[in-house]
Amino acid sequence: MNRLKLILFVFSFVFLSTVPGYSGSSFNVVESDTGSDVIVGFFDLRERETYIQITNSNSDLTGNNIHIQIFDVSNLCNENDFFDFYTPNDTHVYNLRDIITNDGNNSGVVLPDGAYGVFIAHGDSGNSDDYNKPIVGNLRVLDNNGYEYRTNLQGEDEDEDFPCESGDAELYATFNFNTQGGVTLSDIIVIPFDDEGENQSLNIADVLDVWVNLDVDIYNLNETPFSCRRVVYSCVNEDNPLIEELLEEVANSSSDGQQGSSSVASFEYGINNAIPHSKGGELLCPGNNISEGFVRFTHIVDGSEAEDDGISFIGLNNGNGRGSMDAFWLQNTETLIGPPPVCP
Repeated sequence: MNRLKLILFVFSFVFLSTVPGYSGSSFNVVESDTGSDVIVGFFDLRERETYIQITNSNSDLTGNNIHIQIFDVSNLCNENDFFDFYTPNDTHVYNLRDIITNDGNNSGVVLPDGAYGVFIAHGDSGNSDDYNKPIVGNLRVLDNNGYEYRTNLQGEDEDEDFPCESGDAELYATFNFNTQGGVTLSDIIVIPFDDEGENQSLNIADVLDVWVNLDVDIYNLNETPFSCRRVVYSCVNEDNPLIEELLEEVANSSSDGQQGSSSVASFEYGINNAIPHSKGGELLCPGNNISEGFVRFTHIVDGSEAEDDGISFIGLNNGNGRGSMDAFWLQNTETLIGPPPVCP
């Protein structure tokens, strides 16, 4: 099975409420505001509101018929979808609490209170031989406690030559964290998915085939490593009846001599006991109390269909009035998950 490679997406927002506590990573950056055929974000209606803005950045006079997919983790990763037409340089904001189409009509999608999950916008020309209609987007998540997350939706890097191949070099994915500015809570999300082809949709809901198994280590400021545990990211929560079967699938999987294993699977995690999950979910490193340092992910194995792409979001907040979020892109190659190599 393919390995994962991680590239940070830099976003074009100026945060209106940014915590000094930094959530970020150490990777080379690619732009997230130049347009892509598919862009991915997340939404959360658990005592939160979510607004997602989509812009058709293509000037083609035929317009852009955008396929919207919404996967509800809280409802067995159920998919809701509809098409929405955008004229050249058209912009529309979706309120995930009341989803209205670009022309002002009801979308037909009604998400229950407490829903959360994945939002995908997929540009569609209606002709796969002429499929190049880039779109851009951003999201805003407002928590009832007063803090916000703002970031760009993530789109695929169109330059197939970036980054260069690294051979057998061992690479890792990392992100920094600290408690400056009163940071107390975190939301660490990884969304693996399968590009089903035909430029129509992405597959996330097949949780037994679309997942990733990562080994987690936390390093303090002295760069001393503390081993944590292996975690599985998939479109599941603790109430999903497929969790036990998923964990068994992971345990029976292997890649390049490494055997998969984990006792936990989730759509989202908190960092550790010092900066737990915002909604009381599982931790990447339970029992660990490091308040400043970085998390390192090592790819172990991924599901048979999680061979194309995936994205991640790192959110930190103080549980009150401030929050920050970074986002980075994962793309499977024959290397380990991690920052791109230095190209010759």
